[in-house]
Amino acid sequence: MNTNDHNPLPLYVPNANRYETIPYRRCGQSGILLPLISLGLWHNFGHSNDFKNARSMVRTAFDHGITHFDLANNYGPPYGSAEETFGRILQKDLGTYRDELIISTKAGWDMWPGPYGNLGSRKYLIASLDQSLKRMGLDYVDIFYHHRPDPDTPLEETMGALDHIVRQGKALYVGISQYNAEDTAKAAKILKDLGTPCLIHQPRYNMFDRWVENGLLDVLGNEGIGAIAFSPLEQGILTDKYINGIPEDSRAIKDGRYLQRDKITPEIIEKVKKLNEIAQQRGQSLAQMAISWLLKDERITTVLVGVSKTEQLKNNIEAAQNLNFSKEELHAIEKVLNA
Repeated sequence: MNTNDHNPLPLYVPNANRYETIPYRRCGQSGILLPLISLGLWHNFGHSNDFKNARSMVRTAFDHGITHFDLANNYGPPYGSAEETFGRILQKDLGTYRDELIISTKAGWDMWPGPYGNLGSRKYLIASLDQSLKRMGLDYVDIFYHHRPDPDTPLEETMGALDHIVRQGKALYVGISQYNAEDTAKAAKILKDLGTPCLIHQPRYNMFDRWVENGLLDVLGNEGIGAIAFSPLEQGILTDKYINGIPEDSRAIKDGRYLQRDKITPEIIEKVKKLNEIAQQRGQSLAQMAISWLLKDERITTVLVGVSKTEQLKNNIEAAQNLNFSKEELHAIEKVLNA
Protein backbone atom coordinates (compact mmCIF):
# COMPACT_ATOMS: atom_id res chain seq x y z
CA MET A 1 0.00 0.00 0.00
CA ASN A 2 1.34 3.42 -0.98
CA THR A 3 1.32 5.77 2.00
CA ASN A 4 3.10 8.61 0.27
CA ASP A 5 1.74 11.32 2.58
CA HIS A 6 4.69 11.70 4.98
CA ASN A 7 4.83 15.36 3.88
CA PRO A 8 1.28 16.23 4.88
CA LEU A 9 -0.60 19.01 3.18
CA PRO A 10 -1.63 21.94 5.39
CA LEU A 11 -4.91 21.70 7.31
CA TYR A 12 -7.64 21.83 4.68
CA VAL A 13 -9.98 24.80 4.64
CA PRO A 14 -12.20 24.72 1.53
CA ASN A 15 -12.68 27.67 -0.76
CA ALA A 16 -15.39 29.87 0.74
CA ASN A 17 -16.68 30.72 -2.77
CA ARG A 18 -16.82 27.11 -4.00
CA TYR A 19 -20.53 27.16 -4.77
CA GLU A 20 -20.10 30.12 -7.13
CA THR A 21 -17.64 28.25 -9.38
CA ILE A 22 -19.68 25.66 -11.26
CA PRO A 23 -23.36 25.47 -12.32
CA TYR A 24 -25.63 22.75 -10.94
CA ARG A 25 -28.41 20.86 -12.69
CA ARG A 26 -31.41 19.02 -11.26
CA CYS A 27 -31.11 15.24 -11.40
CA GLY A 28 -34.25 14.07 -13.18
CA GLN A 29 -37.35 14.84 -11.14
CA SER A 30 -35.62 14.51 -7.78
CA GLY A 31 -34.64 17.03 -5.15
CA ILE A 32 -30.95 16.53 -5.91
CA LEU A 33 -28.81 19.05 -7.76
CA LEU A 34 -25.50 17.84 -9.16
CA PRO A 35 -22.55 19.89 -10.42
CA LEU A 36 -22.19 19.81 -14.20
CA ILE A 37 -18.81 18.11 -13.65
CA SER A 38 -18.40 15.17 -11.25
CA LEU A 39 -15.12 13.50 -10.27
CA GLY A 40 -14.69 9.79 -10.93
CA LEU A 41 -12.15 7.69 -9.05
CA TRP A 42 -11.95 4.87 -11.62
CA HIS A 43 -8.24 5.52 -12.29
CA ASN A 44 -5.43 7.15 -10.31
CA PHE A 45 -6.75 6.45 -6.81
CA GLY A 46 -5.44 2.92 -6.22
CA HIS A 47 -2.74 1.84 -3.80
CA SER A 48 -0.08 2.09 -6.50
CA ASN A 49 -0.93 5.75 -7.15
CA ASP A 50 0.45 8.78 -5.34
CA PHE A 51 -1.80 9.49 -2.36
CA LYS A 52 -0.76 13.12 -2.11
CA ASN A 53 -1.80 13.68 -5.74
CA ALA A 54 -5.12 11.89 -5.19
CA ARG A 55 -5.78 13.99 -2.13
CA SER A 56 -4.92 17.18 -4.01
CA MET A 57 -7.33 16.29 -6.86
CA VAL A 58 -10.21 15.70 -4.44
CA ARG A 59 -9.48 18.95 -2.61
CA THR A 60 -9.30 20.85 -5.90
CA ALA A 61 -12.62 19.37 -6.99
CA PHE A 62 -14.40 20.42 -3.80
CA ASP A 63 -12.78 23.87 -3.88
CA HIS A 64 -14.38 24.34 -7.33
CA GLY A 65 -17.86 23.26 -6.27
CA ILE A 66 -17.66 19.59 -7.29
CA THR A 67 -19.69 17.86 -4.60
CA HIS A 68 -20.15 14.51 -6.35
CA PHE A 69 -17.49 11.80 -6.06
CA ASP A 70 -18.09 8.56 -7.94
CA LEU A 71 -16.57 5.20 -6.96
CA ALA A 72 -17.18 1.48 -7.36
CA ASN A 73 -16.28 -1.58 -5.33
CA ASN A 74 -13.57 -2.75 -7.73
CA TYR A 75 -11.87 0.55 -8.54
CA GLY A 76 -8.14 0.46 -7.87
CA PRO A 77 -5.97 -1.44 -8.44
CA PRO A 78 -6.23 -3.56 -6.39
CA TYR A 79 -9.98 -3.91 -6.06
CA GLY A 80 -11.36 -1.80 -3.22
CA SER A 81 -8.33 0.44 -2.96
CA ALA A 82 -9.93 3.55 -4.50
CA GLU A 83 -12.61 3.41 -1.80
CA GLU A 84 -9.90 3.01 0.85
CA THR A 85 -8.02 6.00 -0.56
CA PHE A 86 -11.17 8.09 -0.62
CA GLY A 87 -11.95 7.01 2.94
CA ARG A 88 -8.54 8.32 4.04
CA ILE A 89 -9.20 11.63 2.26
CA LEU A 90 -12.56 11.89 4.00
CA GLN A 91 -10.91 11.25 7.34
CA LYS A 92 -8.15 13.82 6.75
CA ASP A 93 -10.00 16.55 4.87
CA LEU A 94 -13.67 16.20 3.98
CA GLY A 95 -15.30 14.40 6.91
CA THR A 96 -16.45 17.71 8.39
CA TYR A 97 -18.20 18.46 5.10
CA ARG A 98 -19.93 15.07 4.65
CA ASP A 99 -23.37 16.66 4.40
CA GLU A 100 -22.18 18.78 1.46
CA LEU A 101 -21.12 15.71 -0.53
CA ILE A 102 -22.80 13.23 -2.85
CA ILE A 103 -20.78 9.99 -2.61
CA SER A 104 -21.69 7.12 -4.91
CA THR A 105 -20.45 3.57 -5.29
CA LYS A 106 -21.47 0.53 -7.32
CA ALA A 107 -21.47 -3.25 -7.58
CA GLY A 108 -22.00 -5.45 -10.62
CA TRP A 109 -18.58 -6.43 -11.93
CA ASP A 110 -16.27 -9.10 -10.51
CA MET A 111 -15.15 -8.28 -6.99
CA TRP A 112 -14.29 -11.49 -5.12
CA PRO A 113 -13.93 -15.19 -6.12
CA GLY A 114 -16.81 -17.59 -6.39
CA PRO A 115 -20.40 -17.30 -7.58
CA TYR A 116 -21.47 -14.58 -5.10
CA GLY A 117 -18.96 -11.84 -5.96
CA ASN A 118 -20.26 -10.68 -9.34
CA LEU A 119 -23.30 -9.55 -11.36
CA GLY A 120 -26.70 -8.79 -9.80
CA SER A 121 -27.84 -11.11 -7.03
CA ARG A 122 -29.33 -9.73 -3.83
CA LYS A 123 -26.55 -11.46 -1.86
CA TYR A 124 -23.78 -9.84 -3.88
CA LEU A 125 -25.18 -6.31 -3.92
CA ILE A 126 -25.91 -6.13 -0.20
CA ALA A 127 -22.61 -7.75 0.83
CA SER A 128 -20.65 -5.53 -1.54
CA LEU A 129 -22.14 -2.32 -0.20
CA ASP A 130 -21.39 -3.41 3.36
CA GLN A 131 -17.75 -3.87 2.35
CA SER A 132 -17.68 -0.51 0.54
CA LEU A 133 -19.01 1.33 3.58
CA LYS A 134 -16.30 -0.19 5.77
CA ARG A 135 -13.56 0.77 3.31
CA MET A 136 -14.74 4.38 3.18
CA GLY A 137 -15.62 4.65 6.87
CA LEU A 138 -19.20 5.67 6.07
CA ASP A 139 -22.60 4.83 7.51
CA TYR A 140 -24.28 5.34 4.14
CA VAL A 141 -23.63 6.39 0.54
CA ASP A 142 -25.77 8.91 -1.25
CA ILE A 143 -26.16 6.81 -4.43
CA PHE A 144 -25.71 3.07 -4.88
CA TYR A 145 -25.71 1.73 -8.44
CA HIS A 146 -26.12 -1.63 -10.03
CA HIS A 147 -23.04 -1.35 -12.23
CA ARG A 148 -24.17 -3.39 -15.25
CA PRO A 149 -27.11 -5.52 -16.42
CA ASP A 150 -27.19 -9.17 -15.33
CA PRO A 151 -28.93 -11.30 -17.98
CA ASP A 152 -29.45 -14.26 -15.64
CA THR A 153 -30.74 -12.69 -12.42
CA PRO A 154 -34.40 -11.60 -12.48
CA LEU A 155 -34.64 -7.83 -12.64
CA GLU A 156 -37.09 -7.98 -9.74
CA GLU A 157 -34.38 -9.47 -7.50
CA THR A 158 -31.77 -6.88 -8.42
CA MET A 159 -34.12 -3.92 -8.08
CA GLY A 160 -35.58 -5.42 -4.90
CA ALA A 161 -32.07 -5.47 -3.43
CA LEU A 162 -31.61 -1.78 -4.29
CA ASP A 163 -34.94 -0.96 -2.63
CA HIS A 164 -33.94 -2.99 0.46
CA ILE A 165 -30.61 -1.14 0.70
CA VAL A 166 -32.41 2.22 0.77
CA ARG A 167 -34.83 0.98 3.41
CA GLN A 168 -31.86 -0.19 5.49
CA GLY A 169 -30.51 3.36 5.40
CA LYS A 170 -27.29 2.30 3.67
CA ALA A 171 -28.01 4.42 0.57
CA LEU A 172 -30.22 7.46 0.08
CA TYR A 173 -30.80 6.92 -3.64
CA VAL A 174 -30.21 4.21 -6.23
CA GLY A 175 -29.15 4.13 -9.85
CA ILE A 176 -28.24 1.80 -12.70
CA SER A 177 -25.43 1.80 -15.24
CA GLN A 178 -25.19 0.70 -18.87
CA TYR A 179 -28.78 -0.62 -19.03
CA ASN A 180 -30.37 -0.32 -22.47
CA ALA A 181 -33.56 1.64 -23.04
CA GLU A 182 -35.92 -1.33 -22.67
CA ASP A 183 -34.37 -2.66 -19.47
CA THR A 184 -34.11 0.86 -18.04
CA ALA A 185 -37.86 1.32 -18.48
CA LYS A 186 -38.53 -2.05 -16.82
CA ALA A 187 -36.16 -1.31 -13.92
CA ALA A 188 -37.68 2.14 -13.43
CA LYS A 189 -41.19 0.68 -13.19
CA ILE A 190 -40.15 -1.98 -10.67
CA LEU A 191 -38.40 0.57 -8.49
CA LYS A 192 -41.28 3.02 -8.73
CA ASP A 193 -43.74 0.34 -7.68
CA LEU A 194 -41.50 -0.55 -4.73
CA GLY A 195 -41.43 3.08 -3.63
CA THR A 196 -37.73 3.72 -4.33
CA PRO A 197 -37.55 5.62 -7.63
CA CYS A 198 -34.47 5.33 -9.83
CA LEU A 199 -32.52 8.56 -9.37
CA ILE A 200 -29.90 8.30 -12.09
CA HIS A 201 -28.46 6.26 -14.95
CA GLN A 202 -24.72 6.13 -15.69
CA PRO A 203 -24.12 5.33 -19.38
CA ARG A 204 -20.94 5.44 -21.40
CA TYR A 205 -21.40 8.39 -23.75
CA ASN A 206 -19.14 10.57 -25.85
CA MET A 207 -18.79 11.90 -29.39
CA PHE A 208 -17.47 8.55 -30.62
CA ASP A 209 -19.90 6.34 -28.64
CA ARG A 210 -23.47 7.57 -29.03
CA TRP A 211 -25.56 4.48 -28.29
CA VAL A 212 -27.63 6.33 -25.68
CA GLU A 213 -29.19 8.43 -28.46
CA ASN A 214 -31.00 5.33 -29.76
CA GLY A 215 -33.81 5.46 -27.22
CA LEU A 216 -32.17 5.58 -23.79
CA LEU A 217 -32.13 9.37 -23.44
CA ASP A 218 -35.82 9.43 -24.38
CA VAL A 219 -36.63 6.90 -21.64
CA LEU A 220 -34.65 8.89 -19.07
CA GLY A 221 -36.45 12.07 -20.05
CA ASN A 222 -39.88 10.43 -19.94
CA GLU A 223 -39.22 8.69 -16.61
CA GLY A 224 -37.65 11.69 -14.91
CA ILE A 225 -34.31 9.93 -14.36
CA GLY A 226 -31.04 11.86 -14.36
CA ALA A 227 -27.99 10.86 -16.39
CA ILE A 228 -24.27 10.98 -15.68
CA ALA A 229 -22.11 10.31 -18.73
CA PHE A 230 -18.86 8.43 -18.18
CA SER A 231 -15.83 8.19 -20.50
CA PRO A 232 -16.70 11.61 -22.01
CA LEU A 233 -13.22 11.86 -23.57
CA GLU A 234 -13.09 8.27 -24.90
CA GLN A 235 -10.23 7.42 -22.53
CA GLY A 236 -8.26 10.47 -23.68
CA ILE A 237 -8.75 10.13 -27.44
CA LEU A 238 -11.02 13.20 -27.46
CA THR A 239 -8.17 15.46 -26.35
CA ASP A 240 -5.11 16.81 -28.10
CA LYS A 241 -2.96 14.15 -26.40
CA TYR A 242 -2.63 11.78 -29.37
CA ILE A 243 -2.64 14.23 -32.27
CA ASN A 244 1.11 13.97 -32.76
CA GLY A 245 1.59 10.33 -31.76
CA ILE A 246 1.21 8.23 -28.63
CA PRO A 247 3.17 9.67 -25.66
CA GLU A 248 5.23 7.20 -23.66
CA ASP A 249 3.46 8.19 -20.42
CA SER A 250 -0.04 7.74 -21.86
CA ARG A 251 -2.60 5.21 -20.68
CA ALA A 252 -2.44 3.47 -24.07
CA ILE A 253 1.23 2.66 -23.37
CA LYS A 254 1.14 2.08 -19.61
CA ASP A 255 -2.21 0.30 -19.22
CA GLY A 256 -3.87 -1.29 -22.23
CA ARG A 257 -6.87 -2.66 -20.34
CA TYR A 258 -9.12 0.27 -21.18
CA LEU A 259 -7.46 1.93 -24.17
CA GLN A 260 -5.78 -0.29 -26.72
CA ARG A 261 -3.21 1.31 -29.02
CA ASP A 262 -4.93 -0.15 -32.07
CA LYS A 263 -8.01 1.99 -31.32
CA ILE A 264 -5.96 5.10 -32.07
CA THR A 265 -6.11 4.68 -35.84
CA PRO A 266 -5.05 7.25 -38.47
CA GLU A 267 -8.74 7.71 -39.32
CA ILE A 268 -9.59 8.49 -35.70
CA ILE A 269 -6.67 10.89 -35.36
CA GLU A 270 -7.79 12.72 -38.51
CA LYS A 271 -11.24 13.23 -36.96
CA VAL A 272 -9.65 14.36 -33.69
CA LYS A 273 -7.55 16.94 -35.52
CA LYS A 274 -10.63 18.39 -37.24
CA LEU A 275 -12.60 18.43 -33.98
CA ASN A 276 -9.66 20.16 -32.32
CA GLU A 277 -9.81 22.90 -34.95
CA ILE A 278 -13.51 23.46 -34.20
CA ALA A 279 -12.76 23.59 -30.47
CA GLN A 280 -10.01 26.18 -30.99
CA GLN A 281 -12.41 28.34 -32.98
CA ARG A 282 -14.78 28.15 -29.97
CA GLY A 283 -11.98 29.19 -27.62
CA GLN A 284 -11.94 25.78 -25.97
CA SER A 285 -9.63 22.81 -25.71
CA LEU A 286 -10.90 19.68 -27.42
CA ALA A 287 -11.51 18.08 -24.01
CA GLN A 288 -13.61 21.07 -22.98
CA MET A 289 -15.64 20.97 -26.19
CA ALA A 290 -16.27 17.21 -25.84
CA ILE A 291 -17.66 17.80 -22.34
CA SER A 292 -19.70 20.83 -23.41
CA TRP A 293 -21.11 18.84 -26.34
CA LEU A 294 -22.56 16.30 -23.89
CA LEU A 295 -23.95 18.92 -21.52
CA LYS A 296 -25.76 20.80 -24.29
CA ASP A 297 -28.51 18.19 -23.79
CA GLU A 298 -30.17 19.00 -20.48
CA ARG A 299 -31.12 15.36 -19.99
CA ILE A 300 -27.44 14.89 -19.16
CA THR A 301 -27.30 15.99 -15.53
CA THR A 302 -23.54 15.83 -15.14
CA VAL A 303 -20.41 14.55 -16.88
CA LEU A 304 -18.08 12.23 -14.99
CA VAL A 305 -14.43 13.06 -15.54
CA GLY A 306 -11.36 11.09 -14.56
CA VAL A 307 -8.09 12.97 -14.25
CA SER A 308 -4.50 12.28 -13.26
CA LYS A 309 -3.56 15.80 -12.18
CA THR A 310 -5.25 18.93 -10.86
CA GLU A 311 -4.50 20.92 -14.03
CA GLN A 312 -6.60 18.51 -16.10
CA LEU A 313 -9.46 18.84 -13.63
CA LYS A 314 -9.39 22.63 -13.76
CA ASN A 315 -9.38 22.50 -17.56
CA ASN A 316 -12.42 20.20 -17.54
CA ILE A 317 -14.30 22.42 -15.07
CA GLU A 318 -13.95 25.38 -17.42
CA ALA A 319 -16.04 23.48 -20.00
CA ALA A 320 -19.14 24.23 -17.93
CA GLN A 321 -18.80 27.94 -18.77
CA ASN A 322 -19.49 27.49 -22.50
CA LEU A 323 -22.33 25.10 -23.35
CA ASN A 324 -23.78 27.01 -26.29
CA PHE A 325 -23.22 25.72 -29.82
CA SER A 326 -24.26 27.48 -32.99
CA LYS A 327 -26.05 25.50 -35.70
CA GLU A 328 -22.95 25.85 -37.82
CA GLU A 329 -20.73 24.38 -35.12
CA LEU A 330 -23.06 21.45 -34.55
CA HIS A 331 -23.24 20.80 -38.28
CA ALA A 332 -19.44 20.91 -38.56
CA ILE A 333 -19.07 18.46 -35.66
CA GLU A 334 -21.60 16.04 -37.17
CA LYS A 335 -19.85 16.22 -40.52
CA VAL A 336 -16.58 15.17 -38.88
CA LEU A 337 -18.15 12.41 -36.79
CA ASN A 338 -20.07 10.95 -39.73
CA ALA A 339 -17.19 11.09 -42.21
